[in-house]
Amino acid sequence: CSLGLLASNRLVEVDRSGLVAGYVGQSALKTRAVIESALGGVLFIDEAYALTVGDSESDFGREVVDTLLKAMEDHRGELVVIVAGYTGPMQEFIQSNAGLRSRFNHRIVFDDYSAQELVDIFVVCAREADYILDDAARAPLLRAFEELYDAGATTSNGRFVRNIFERSIEVQAARLSATDTAPQMDMNVLLGVDVLQALQEVQA
Repeated sequence: CSLGLLASNRLVEVDRSGLVAGYVGQSALKTRAVIESALGGVLFIDEAYALTVGDSESDFGREVVDTLLKAMEDHRGELVVIVAGYTGPMQEFIQSNAGLRSRFNHRIVFDDYSAQELVDIFVVCAREADYILDDAARAPLLRAFEELYDAGATTSNGRFVRNIFERSIEVQAARLSATDTAPQMDMNVLLGVDVLQALQEVQA
């Protein structure tokens, strides 16, 4: 929009559930309505590969793809469409249809977060929830993330960290409830024992 390529800065975000309906013909209508709401701006389809995972006649994701491809041709210059998802499934999605291959020919690959970035994300999650990561817990958490990263076990790792953080809160609460006297100052502090136990449980 700021470059003058689009009429507005409108962004419409949707996934499979917002496009696929339960009966023949309804998915096309649903998809056209979403496309019309995004005209002049950007249509962002998250986890787009979910549209082509089903091959049965009762799966209407293909109907969505056909409708989308026609709309991209009919509204060329009026709409930017971005499809996003994990690298492997997205490659299969693009290769599943010649129209997708020809229209989605600009690709951006985002690297997984590094081990240090994972710690930083954990700290941000804690801060936003009014928790503090104990300084002594950072080094063991970083080492654990480094080992997982090197092993290729942190795919979708932003969500992975959030899951660990949420489990850490539960572990910390259980630890404090088992203590007769829990100082008030410790109520919002996550210790190394909390995060490392959470890591083990999330990976189990």
